[in-house]
Amino acid sequence: RYLQAVAGFFLAAILSVPAWGDTNTSANAALPGTLNYVEGEASIGSNSLDSKSIGSAELQAGQSLTTGKGKAEVLLTPGVFLRVGNNSSVKMISPSITDTEIDLEKGHAMIEVAEIHPENDIRIDEDGSTTRLLKTGLYDFNLNQQELRVFDGKAFVENGHKPVTLKGGREISLVSSGRLHVQKFDKKAYEDGDLYRWSSLRSAYLAEANVDAASL
Repeated sequence: RYLQAVAGFFLAAILSVPAWGDTNTSANAALPGTLNYVEGEASIGSNSLDSKSIGSAELQAGQSLTTGKGKAEVLLTPGVFLRVGNNSSVKMISPSITDTEIDLEKGHAMIEVAEIHPENDIRIDEDGSTTRLLKTGLYDFNLNQQELRVFDGKAFVENGHKPVTLKGGREISLVSSGRLHVQKFDKKAYEDGDLYRWSSLRSAYLAEANVDAASL
């Protein structure tokens, strides 16, 4: 299922046709921080999000997106999607396409990278660590379990101790007081996870929408 999802994302990136959510595309839909999809309970600051917010609501510098029993997808840069799980919060530090930084404040988030360039600088802060995404792939940040795992791709992680490079099939603990220890994990063991399945489905929907748009 993951390979199908990633293949769909690569297709979406190649076609370069916006497919923001399930409502009409707005003029601002391609801006970093744009809300791409939402379901259930979610808000930016004190503003609740719903289907009407898709393509228009933006997570700007200094603002936090918080979910209750709900999930949200945010565009970080063209081809890079942040997916926020239930009971989670992420703060936008910098929404620039050449300087993109978010802080996972609590909960669980995943990032799909379908397109990345040498000029991109995409960083995720979590519990004292900073992770820089270097290649296309799927990245899983879980503060509930204090873990970061890379299903596919490559990341550079720093937490005040010796930095490490994390490749596909590897994970580390996010405990800020400890040294980073890289170890293998079984990808299949996490494929039934709620956010993983939701992320895979969103990947498939985006790919289908881009194919349909390209055929018009």
